[in-house]
Amino acid sequence: MKKLTILVDMDDTIENLCEVWVEFLNETHGTTVHKDDINDWDMTKAFPTVDKKQVYDPLFNEAMWKRVTPLPGAVEYLKRLIDDGHKVVIVTASHQNTVAMKLNNVLFRYFPYLTTKDVIITSQKQLVCGDVMIDDAPHNLEGGKYFGILVTAPHNRAYDATANGFVRADRWDEIYNIVCDYARKE
Repeated sequence: MKKLTILVDMDDTIENLCEVWVEFLNETHGTTVHKDDINDWDMTKAFPTVDKKQVYDPLFNEAMWKRVTPLPGAVEYLKRLIDDGHKVVIVTASHQNTVAMKLNNVLFRYFPYLTTKDVIITSQKQLVCGDVMIDDAPHNLEGGKYFGILVTAPHNRAYDATANGFVRADRWDEIYNIVCDYARKE
């Protein structure tokens, strides 16, 4: 089995940002949006009565980041991939003013086996070299020179992963098995 470099997104790939963000906005603005109502990359479309700036304000609020938790299986399966001999690199397109909050309150808190040496911050993920990219955003997979795994999220349900050359996965046990199968074939 080939040892791979596996690039992994953070938001809604290894943690539940969308769910917490929606809850935070509902509490703050008295809205009743459910995370499954987020069917577009533009979060503001689900909150038409809330000012655009107010929709994005929680991303700059440490209290919100303290509520973000790992998706089921993410902690264990990322560790298994590392234990299998693969290199795991977190690749996030975080805003510069949210990086410290996100990394300290989520990544290093729940994934203590990862360090700053395992993190790349960029909005141009296609420029990062790796064998596999695991992400919930199709635009981060498109044009990359890696095997793409699209993590199912409410905002990407309508995207045809197969037609675009990617494999879709709903859970971290599936992701792990897809990566292992890919490594065996390489």
